[in-house]
Amino acid sequence: MVQRVSAIAGWLALAFIVYATLSPIDDRPVVAGPHHEHFAAFALVGLAFGLAYPKRVFLVAALILTSAFGLEALQLLTPDRHARLFDALVKAAGGVCGIGIGQLAQLVLRTQIRRAG
Repeated sequence: MVQRVSAIAGWLALAFIVYATLSPIDDRPVVAGPHHEHFAAFALVGLAFGLAYPKRVFLVAALILTSAFGLEALQLLTPDRHARLFDALVKAAGGVCGIGIGQLAQLVLRTQIRRAG
């Protein structure tokens, strides 16, 4: 059940990130500073995918890293956005941290289940 909910949340969050990244700058929601938003958004997606696909860590990491750098590069196609390597690195770092937290959560849950069973 956790994997299914996490998968849905991860894909919805990634879709929202695509929208927010490629939409006109005035349509982008603002919650905090841009680097905090980038890190947190990708950490959330990394966490969700890490929980959804715990046995496919390298595939999840590839998806997160490709999304971070690919979406940043796609901003070059929009007239009012800019692509920066540092922004892509912040997004990638957030995603990797989220994946790591998801893997740690899986490990803790497995340990608790073994102790209870």
